[in-house]
Amino acid sequence: MRSVARPPLAAGVAASILGVAAATALVYALRQLAPVLSLGVVYVLVVLVISTYWGVVFGIATALLSALAYNFFHIPPTGRFAIAGSDNWVGLLTFLAVAAAASAVAELARERAAEAQQRRAEADLAAGAARVLLGGTGVEDGLAQTAQRIAASLELPSAQLVLGAVPGGPRQVAYPLMRDGVVLATLLVPAVLPAGTDVRLRERIVPALEVILAGAIEREALLDEVVETASLRRSDDLKTAILRAVSHDLRSPLTAMISSGEALGSPALDAEDRAELSRAVVEEGARLERLIGKLLDLSRLQAGEAAPRLEWTDVGEVLTAARDELGRPDLVTLQLDRDLPPLRADAVQLERAYANLMENALAHGGGQPVSVRARAVGHRLVVRVVDRGPGVPLAEQPRIFTPFYRGTGSATTGSGLGLAIVKGFVEANGGAVRVESLPGQGASFVVEFPIGDPDPG
Repeated sequence: MRSVARPPLAAGVAASILGVAAATALVYALRQLAPVLSLGVVYVLVVLVISTYWGVVFGIATALLSALAYNFFHIPPTGRFAIAGSDNWVGLLTFLAVAAAASAVAELARERAAEAQQRRAEADLAAGAARVLLGGTGVEDGLAQTAQRIAASLELPSAQLVLGAVPGGPRQVAYPLMRDGVVLATLLVPAVLPAGTDVRLRERIVPALEVILAGAIEREALLDEVVETASLRRSDDLKTAILRAVSHDLRSPLTAMISSGEALGSPALDAEDRAELSRAVVEEGARLERLIGKLLDLSRLQAGEAAPRLEWTDVGEVLTAARDELGRPDLVTLQLDRDLPPLRADAVQLERAYANLMENALAHGGGQPVSVRARAVGHRLVVRVVDRGPGVPLAEQPRIFTPFYRGTGSATTGSGLGLAIVKGFVEANGGAVRVESLPGQGASFVVEFPIGDPDPG
C-alpha cells in the first residue's frame, strides 16, 4: 500500500515562510483584542499544518522561525531580537515548547494514519486472497491472482506464489508459507524492497496467507474426495443397473432359446414345428446379440473410449444401412432430400445411433410405419425419426436419454439402453439429439449436425 506521500521540500519551505508571515500579520490584527503574549497560539496553528504535511523536522524549524518572528515583530522591544522583561522570556519559551510538542503530536498522528492505511490495505489483501483461493477456482489459479494483488498492494514490479518449497536467488527473496512444519507454497519477490516492506511481509502478510492457503488446500482436497465419492456412486449405480439388465433382459432370450432347444429334441414334432422352433432360437439369439452389443457400446461411452473416426460420410447411405440392419424395411419410410451435404463423422457410430432410433420408434409405434426425414436447414443437417405411438409424456422427456431408464405405460419395453447410446454417439460426433412429442400424437426424435465444408479431394 502506498504510504502517505509528503509534498516536495521546496513547497514545504515556501509554505513555512508564507504561513509564518500570515500568522505575523494576523497577530497584528488581533493585538487590539488580546494581549500579545496570548496570541502566540496563532503561530502554533501554522506549526501543526507544516508538521502534518512535512514532518516533525519541518515543524520544529517552523516553530523556531515563528519564535523569531514573534520576538522581532511583537515582543517588546520590537524591531530587534531582544526581550525586555522576564515574563516575555517565559512566554516565548512556552511558545517554543508548545510548538515543538505540537510538531511531535502531528508527526505521530501522521505515522498512525499511515500505519492504519497499511493495515487496511493488508486486510483488503487478505480478504481478496480468501475470495480467490476459497471461492471455487483452483489453488494454482488462485495463487497467481493473489501474487498479482500482492505486487500491486506493495508497489512491487513482480511477485510469484508457487506451490511447494522454492529457493530464492540473487534477484529474488523467498518467503515460505508453512503449516505444521510443511512448506505449502513460496512467495517470491524482488531482492530490492522498499523500506519497511520486508517487515510487513514477514510479520503480517505471510502469516495471513499461510492460514488462507492451508484452508484452500484442505477445501480442494475435500472437493476431490466428494467428486471421487460421487463418481464411485455413479459407477455403483451403473453396475446395479447392468446387473438388473443382465438378470432380466438377458435371461428372457436365453430362457426362450433353452426352451426351444429342448423342444427340438422331441420326436413328436413335425417339420413345421421344428422350423418354427428353429426360427425362434435364431430370433432370440439375434435379440441377445443386439442387447450385448448395446451393453458394450454403453460401456465404451461411459469409459470415454468411443472416440469417433471422422470421415466424410453420406447420411443417406447411413440411414439406408440402419434401416436394413433392422430387417423391417417395409415399416420404415426414408424421405431424403436431394443433394444432402456430407458430414464429417464416424459412419459406424451414426449407423448404430439411427438404427437404435428406428428400433425404438418401431417398438413404441403400435405397429404403425415409421417415417425418417433428412434435409439441410441452413447450416445444419436435420434428421427426424417420427412414430405414431402414444408419445412421450412431458415429465419423462428430460430423462429418456438416461441409461436404463424405462418410461411409464407402453414405453416400458426394451432395455433402456438404445436412446442413451444414441445420445452418446451423436454428441461424440458433434451433433445434438432431442425429442418432440405431444400426448397421443406420437414422438419425433430430432438429430442435428452442423454442416462443414467438405474437402475438395
